[in-house]
Amino acid sequence: MKIKIEISEEHDEPTIIIQAKEWTDELAALMKRLQSQPTRRLVGVDDERSILLNPTEIDYVYAENRKVFAVRESQPTELKMKLYEVEEQLQEHRFQRFSKSVIGNLDQIDRFELVFNGNLCVHFKSGSKEYVSRGYVAELKKRLILGGGGDGDH
Repeated sequence: MKIKIEISEEHDEPTIIIQAKEWTDELAALMKRLQSQPTRRLVGVDDERSILLNPTEIDYVYAENRKVFAVRESQPTELKMKLYEVEEQLQEHRFQRFSKSVIGNLDQIDRFELVFNGNLCVHFKSGSKEYVSRGYVAELKKRLILGGGGDGDH
């Protein structure tokens, strides 16, 4: 993909022109990003303090014992939301369902490996890891291969 930026005082406002031979998934994703609202941060709770979490820094979000936690840099922070609510909010940030209780950030994946029972072990850039249930492996691989999402060994 070529990108051309022209800065000139003759332009009153930014204009984006996309020229392509055909409509692709890549163009659809680009349009979705361009039209999306500014990044909404999640609010986590840690010892009575509220912490603003940027979705791009989160490795994964999981539910355990009726609580939901966001993990960044291997540190879990409790969220006062249901997992499905977090999933809806993070949909535009390339998060993918890993299992019934986990959603992961595709852009934070460093590498993954197949484990003996058909699940995947996903290693994040921060060093943390999480498992993907068999039922979610095919969709995850498809999104990673077609849409990027990691620069490690795939």
